[in-house]
Amino acid sequence: MLALPKYVLITPARNEAKFIELTLKSMVAQTVLPLKWVIASDGSTDGTDDIVKQYASEHPWIELIRMPERQERHFAGKVHAFNAGYAKVLGLPYDVIGNLDGDVSFDKEYFKFLMEKFAENPQLGVGGTPFREGSSQYDYRFTSIEHVSGQCQLFRRECFEEIGGYVPRKIGGIDLVAVITARMKGWQTRTFPGMTYVHHRQMNTATQHALLVPLRGGRGDYILGSHPVWEVCHCMYQMMRPPVVVAGLLRLAGFTWALLTRTEKGVPAELVHFRRTEQMRRLRSFLAAVVTLRHSSARET
Repeated sequence: MLALPKYVLITPARNEAKFIELTLKSMVAQTVLPLKWVIASDGSTDGTDDIVKQYASEHPWIELIRMPERQERHFAGKVHAFNAGYAKVLGLPYDVIGNLDGDVSFDKEYFKFLMEKFAENPQLGVGGTPFREGSSQYDYRFTSIEHVSGQCQLFRRECFEEIGGYVPRKIGGIDLVAVITARMKGWQTRTFPGMTYVHHRQMNTATQHALLVPLRGGRGDYILGSHPVWEVCHCMYQMMRPPVVVAGLLRLAGFTWALLTRTEKGVPAELVHFRRTEQMRRLRSFLAAVVTLRHSSARET
């Protein structure tokens, strides 16, 4: 039987009082516990700190640190909070480090399951599982199984150090860039569907109106190097999801506006090239599978 890797977790949390106890309860119930779990409260004002303090007093492997309050909220702030927690674990003998959001919950075997995956495959650099929001589960038709969602994203230590950790970006896409960079460096990245977690807050709605999410998402896709052909196909798919038609049109509008105004890319040219190559390869594979399925159906009829 393979020895399981030792792991540490970091949770940047800002005003997560509504959900963080669900995460805390899930963690203390784990059959395989982390060496340390650092929760970096990013200027929380809603009682998040009090909830975490209660659990930290009962479980010495949980540590709360407090970041200074800041008026401006953006995704780069999350990285600064993560890095403050990262500094607290550097001297520990861990093999895997993870970012865990403070609004998720999961089964007691969750981290045992993921540590087994890292133990089985030394080339696995980034690992995670699908998630659910309400009755919906994340759709991998336009996001490859090689992508690992950022709400719970685990890195082999060597991989995380090689990619330079999380890089602050106000536009977001921090987790996406980290996973793509890991593949660029030759690491395998994988979402394992044998386990799931629940994400209790709809993505990207903490501080913005729901209709602004696809508009800014399209702009973000351009800044993070998405291929125009891929984006059109992605937006067509988005039109079938609530709000029907509107979400896809807004996303395409955000991307097109960024393209026409020549908005500066937020990632290196080599990452743009690598990402676009991956996207077009997946799109060709998807279209080939559709054609094959139609031919098979035609022969059967």
